[in-house]
Amino acid sequence: MKTIDDLAVAGRRVFVRADLNVPLSGGAITDDGRIRAAVPTIRRLLDAGAAVVVASHLGRPKGAPDPAFSLAPVARRLGELLGQDVAFATDTVGDSARETVAALADGQLALLENLRFNAGETSKDDAERGAFADQLAALADAYVGDGFGAVHRKHASVFDLPARLPHAAGGLIATEVGVLKQLTDEVERPYAVVLGGAKVSDKLGVIDHLLERADRILIGGGMAYTFLAAQGHEVGDSLLQADQIPAVREYLRRAEEKGVEFVLPVDVVAAKEFPDLGTKAPAGPVELAADAIPAGLQGLDIGPRTQELFAAKVADASTVFWNGPMGVFEHPDFAEGTRAVAQALIDSPAFTVVGGGDSAAAVRLLGLDENGFGHISTGGGASLEYLEGKTLPGLAALED
Repeated sequence: MKTIDDLAVAGRRVFVRADLNVPLSGGAITDDGRIRAAVPTIRRLLDAGAAVVVASHLGRPKGAPDPAFSLAPVARRLGELLGQDVAFATDTVGDSARETVAALADGQLALLENLRFNAGETSKDDAERGAFADQLAALADAYVGDGFGAVHRKHASVFDLPARLPHAAGGLIATEVGVLKQLTDEVERPYAVVLGGAKVSDKLGVIDHLLERADRILIGGGMAYTFLAAQGHEVGDSLLQADQIPAVREYLRRAEEKGVEFVLPVDVVAAKEFPDLGTKAPAGPVELAADAIPAGLQGLDIGPRTQELFAAKVADASTVFWNGPMGVFEHPDFAEGTRAVAQALIDSPAFTVVGGGDSAAAVRLLGLDENGFGHISTGGGASLEYLEGKTLPGLAALED
């Protein structure tokens, strides 16, 4: 895979496919982590004398302009972080994009409007996607892929566009791939994996792959209740994917056969109802044994004994990968499990990797020191698919 060092950029227009898909509330950015992660590559190109055209998606608009998903707030924040003006094109490949890019001098940059405002970006039709890629290619002389959070998507700006321009991987993607290789090909043991999040179905592929690689797998979050049910325990009104119980039982059997330690919660924090995240009103939390959650209550976080157990299982590891919160971390009554796991990674001497998505958001929301981790990924879905052994379209497009 070529890097920026292999690409001539001075005096050229360089298209940077970044991942600036940040959360917004009332038009305000609530977590700028992905924007900050994009800055080093953009700054390097600007300093090298390139005119930089940055593009990204945000949210899931339906192939047409939608003000709720505009990248205008991102343009303002990017300019603040870079300390220079960011010209903003109000479309993707129309008059505004062409005029904005044409006006750039070397060392200046522009941000295009949300790529998903054009249906060609996400189209499953190769011709439609290719036509949009042709229009994007006309805006630049070279391409740098640096949006790791989107490399698992076969989208025009990620997969088709690199084939139309001289291309290379940006610094962020190079770093992410290097870290993932340390989790797959060059693992230092013991290797502990902590998985959480709502649905076990979202993690089946990565669990299957990790059974061949990990020494222990810790399960929390909503997905833990399907594992507990698979062991014959009562889970009350907790989130349960009953159709996944046979698959979970098979994974537990295989883990025992291979000597992989599966660690499940021994206690939980439960409530009668899912909490109101808007007001953060008290939710009446109750601590219960994990193997006997009564009807009328639902588990919403791992309990204090499980927090201690998980911390102990991480403490002697040499490599730790964490993806998925342990509970409803957005509410203070159910945030301590996620906080405890994150703190255990910070305290561990291991090489620790936070697998993006909600895990990375939780680190920032809970005010934890980001420098305490070995790496915080910008792509939750991309990280998981890489660990599943899948070919990621955006990486394959950069590898020739």
